[in-house]
Amino acid sequence: MNQFVKLDNEKDCATARTHALSHDGRGIAVIHQKTTFISGALANETCTCRITLKRRSYQEAEAVEILSSSPDRASPPCRHYGVCGGCSLQHMNTDAQIQLKQTTLLDQLKHFGKVSPSALLPPLAANTIGYRRKARLGVKYVIKKNKLLVGFREKSSRYLADLEQCAVLHPRVGEKLSALAQLIASLEQYQSIPQIEVAVGDHDAALVFRHLAPLPQSDLDKLAGFAAAEAFQVYLQPNPPAGIQKLYPDDEHHRLTYTLPDYGLEFSFQPLDFTQINLEMNRLMVRQAVHLLELRKDDQVLDLFCGIGNFTLPIALHAGHVTGVEGSEDMVARAADNARRNNIARADFHAANLTQPMPQAPWLQSRYDKVLLDPPRAGAREILSCLSRLAVKRIVYVSCNPATLARDAGELVHQYGYHLKLAGIMNMFPHTSHIEAMAVFEKV
Repeated sequence: MNQFVKLDNEKDCATARTHALSHDGRGIAVIHQKTTFISGALANETCTCRITLKRRSYQEAEAVEILSSSPDRASPPCRHYGVCGGCSLQHMNTDAQIQLKQTTLLDQLKHFGKVSPSALLPPLAANTIGYRRKARLGVKYVIKKNKLLVGFREKSSRYLADLEQCAVLHPRVGEKLSALAQLIASLEQYQSIPQIEVAVGDHDAALVFRHLAPLPQSDLDKLAGFAAAEAFQVYLQPNPPAGIQKLYPDDEHHRLTYTLPDYGLEFSFQPLDFTQINLEMNRLMVRQAVHLLELRKDDQVLDLFCGIGNFTLPIALHAGHVTGVEGSEDMVARAADNARRNNIARADFHAANLTQPMPQAPWLQSRYDKVLLDPPRAGAREILSCLSRLAVKRIVYVSCNPATLARDAGELVHQYGYHLKLAGIMNMFPHTSHIEAMAVFEKV
């Protein structure tokens, strides 16, 4: 039974008993007959909380003190938890995080798509600390603190948090936030650098410094010296969306690499290319997707939103032929280059806007047995009718947004005659409410 006591109207504080969790991991309680979402609280906990937002039908609050704890509660692995807004679930143990995400996926499939899988895929999970290899760090000099900050925004704020390190970033970068702040503070044009893009491969780490004004030679020398001392590749990006320029080391090598050891493949990518932020999870995800495609040596496979070939090349090793399609011509060129580097001949690539597919496109004139879908957060709704016309037998759908996966699943099942055979989550972003999932559809 939901309880509340001792509401102080002047301070908007209360003591409440939560009875459930929201999809984003906030405890749910009833305070003065109004549903209240309490960040920092878990289900079945008693806590004191402070009301932070009031609406007619609900309100939001922040836990101030936990009076009785859930068995799912854990000690946050980062000392900046609660201040930094980068992670919201560090107070919940990993098993509970995974269960929350699996439940949310099933709820959204049922709510938005009116579908349920015949069976659940076991959740995929890997490292929970030091896993993040791609990030955008904010940079800001704060006059009141007389300090330059590098990192992520504060919780529920537009201001940067005062961070010394980040536990979820790869240690090559996560342990260097203070050093980066000191470096930028020493530059003549420190106020013209608003962001640093981070990319970490198997062997190298790259930092892309965005700058809104030209940097003098003295600043360039300091950046290069830091890169040499800390073994970073350093790039400059003058006023995005301008291209990047390599500063250090002064060579023609402009790429990082990562491997998929299960397939003996190495991928080359540039620092601003899209790649999965969690390399260990990516390896598990690719292995599962290839397995679920149930590939045969004569299969013709279509890989949509193929990027640099992350799924395309492993598929090509097990199928007759695979066609990769991606919206960015630069990424298509990178995918084709990765195929050549790995001596993959049974793959071809096309650049096409998959949100406005053209029925007469050459790649849509072929026959395909199976499809791998890995769309952005907006989903793949626009391409579904093309897949139906192609009479594809099996679709493996990799999703970074369960709501659009559920919407597309509803269309595949109720409009295009597919059956949702399997679905499950992948814990690509531990300690956050972000959900990645995989689903398998078969033509009825």
